Amino acid sequence: MVDKKALYQAILEGDANQSKSLAEEAVKEGVDPKSLLDESMIPAMDEVGRLFESDEYFVPELLIAARAMRSALEVIKPLLAETGAKPVGSVAIGTVKGDLHDIGKNLVAAMLEGGGFEIVDLGVDADPALFVSAVKEKGVNVVALSALLTTTMPGMKKVIEELESAGVRGQTKVMVGGAPVTQRFAEEIGADGYSASATGAVALARQFIGAA
Repeated sequence: MVDKKALYQAILEGDANQSKSLAEEAVKEGVDPKSLLDESMIPAMDEVGRLFESDEYFVPELLIAARAMRSALEVIKPLLAETGAKPVGSVAIGTVKGDLHDIGKNLVAAMLEGGGFEIVDLGVDADPALFVSAVKEKGVNVVALSALLTTTMPGMKKVIEELESAGVRGQTKVMVGGAPVTQRFAEEIGADGYSASATGAVALARQFIGAA
């Protein structure tokens, strides 16, 4: 019988091979994939986030833990779909138009995925129209905007304006983040929330969809 604590530990330690192997073993034994997600995988990434916030883990540890999480997730995703289990919510994330920085975006995306969210990664230099399409066509619950340059921060407001023009602003929540971004700026442009960290973004997204 697969030890769910072992899967938790494999993700916490960033052992992608072990996490995949344990997930495959659990699937063969008929373990409910949703229980693996809820009892081992998401809690492991929550702990990774806590360790990151307390400076016990750093970016490399966070990234390898996220990789281990994805390895196990790839195994159980088809089964989750078969059982009708749905993700906690869905997030369209991207670095705004004119900004090519992706490390912060990737960290947030990894932590959100680890927190049980379905991710629509729009990449860097993302045109506002991409976010509008994600809301219209994929029905994302949250739009997450990243910027590292002060010169590209206005692009966040542009995305919000485009969502409003398209008549879909009320269908999604918008969060913003990045080194130069502040809570005050978020309020000025009409965003629903701001986070200074990847773990904070997960908490905020859960709050948005009522899963906090």
